Amino acid sequence: MSASTAAIANTTVWDTKTQQFHGGQDWKFLDNFVEDFSVTTNWLGTPVKALQAARDAVATCHHYPPANQEPAKSSLAEWIWPEHWENNRERLLLGNGASELIDLVIRSAPQGSWKAGPWDVQYKEYQRSAETNGRDILSPKGDDKANVVCIVNPCNPTGDYKSIDELKSWILGNVQDNGVVVIDESMQLWVGPDFRQDSMTAETEFLEKTFKERNISIYVIHSWTKIWSCTGLRLGSIVCPTVAHCVELKRIQVPWSVNSPALAFLDEVVRDTEYMEETWRLTPVYRAQLIERLEALANGRSWEYHGKSYLSWVWVDLKDVETAEKAVAFAKQAGVPVRSGKPGYERPTFVRIAVREPKQTDILLAAWKDL
Repeated sequence: MSASTAAIANTTVWDTKTQQFHGGQDWKFLDNFVEDFSVTTNWLGTPVKALQAARDAVATCHHYPPANQEPAKSSLAEWIWPEHWENNRERLLLGNGASELIDLVIRSAPQGSWKAGPWDVQYKEYQRSAETNGRDILSPKGDDKANVVCIVNPCNPTGDYKSIDELKSWILGNVQDNGVVVIDESMQLWVGPDFRQDSMTAETEFLEKTFKERNISIYVIHSWTKIWSCTGLRLGSIVCPTVAHCVELKRIQVPWSVNSPALAFLDEVVRDTEYMEETWRLTPVYRAQLIERLEALANGRSWEYHGKSYLSWVWVDLKDVETAEKAVAFAKQAGVPVRSGKPGYERPTFVRIAVREPKQTDILLAAWKDL
């Protein structure tokens, strides 16, 4: 580790006055780094062909990226809507990760109140953006309707999930007429090969009817950096309720926000069917094995394991703040950092553990043998 890197490691990476805390920052400061269990990326790692496409695109960095985001946008549209992609393409916009698109929607929505999904806690960038833009924050547990609601489904970190019918019911009961809904489906891809059947992106009739009858605008956001393990590239998309909505977001989006390597990566990765099949086949297996081994480690203690069986992480309540803090510290010492539930989520007895290959999980659990 260089002297400058060591100096940064001894300070906080996050500017807590202006930024929302996230995981994924410890790895570069660990001389013995093995694997990052603090981020919910795919255990398979970055798809090889797509990574090579991104590397090749670096050679074109003396040119601007395509202003129309093509051909990557069309390739993604065909992946989302295999049978009707040409009819939906102009409702799709790519962004510099989901975070850029979250901020675009929150900034463009009418001023007023904001409400999170019904979960115990969810991805905090939505609330950060709402607070930054001066919105009144409503309790997710209350009955009050907001003019902007944002639900992460499946929820990161809790792992809760609403089926498409449950989601529709929740939306209609929690947003005001003339309001805005943002559904984050970044982790919904892990549902399995039939994920599209339970995705709001397929509910064109519902989106159009809700807009026509109650003037409610429903957006669907995806971060593609988790399923394809490319968080450093920053790559997200948003499906707008109408083409006109997409045009309005373009007006306030900075030009060329998605760089050439990210676009090349996306154009290639949607063709990698083998990668997705392996993801769906083995992620539930490795996740179940992780929980089974954690239960053995708990040795009778009442640890709780949250989340759907197909997801890429486990949200674990260790029931004790000291135990959770030790778990985070021991993991970091072994070069396998996990996500503490304390900063950002304000759940100090929890840790979030990514699903990884068994040989990597061996190292984490060996570090926790004295918990």
